[in-house]
Amino acid sequence: MDPYPEGQAAMMPEVIDIATIFGPVHLIWTRSQSGPKVRRIVLPHDLPTSVAAFEDAPRDGELPDDSIRALIAGIRSFLQGNDVRFDIDLLDLDRCPLFQRRVLLAEFGIPRGYVSTYGRIARHLDTPGAARAVGNALARNPFPLVIPCHRVLRSDGRIGGFQAGLAMKRRLLEMEGVGFREDGRAILERIWY
Repeated sequence: MDPYPEGQAAMMPEVIDIATIFGPVHLIWTRSQSGPKVRRIVLPHDLPTSVAAFEDAPRDGELPDDSIRALIAGIRSFLQGNDVRFDIDLLDLDRCPLFQRRVLLAEFGIPRGYVSTYGRIARHLDTPGAARAVGNALARNPFPLVIPCHRVLRSDGRIGGFQAGLAMKRRLLEMEGVGFREDGRAILERIWY
């Protein structure tokens, strides 16, 4: 079964397994006439449901150009706590519904060391009251790390959800300088939007 919407699966996806300090990250991408396109980034602990559709995809094939090599190096560096600016043009954002795409682009704009909340992003997108919809869009973020959905919290500072688990989300935030209270809530000092 094709994991892509009708008419979008022009090329067979390939999977690159990336060893990181958090565990394996899987980069699912395709070749296209306009260059490589990343279809999905699968974080550790998100494997059973997310990679199943790509079990037969070739793994670690020939990399098409420096952009994919740079993305792999950037993911490794990012997960070691370094400030990395990712190339959003590599992402196949056209596969996302319009509202999710708007949420992901807003999320991409949150700088390292800052956090936001689901409600703040909803208001930024002129959809006040859509905090739950923002949370749902981020829960299905096909490009975690590049689109840093770990930077969004609940309005009270609680962590919320994360595809790879709350421990990894908290560790990523700590690596970016976000502090936490004894009760596990983030200290909301540097807020975006």
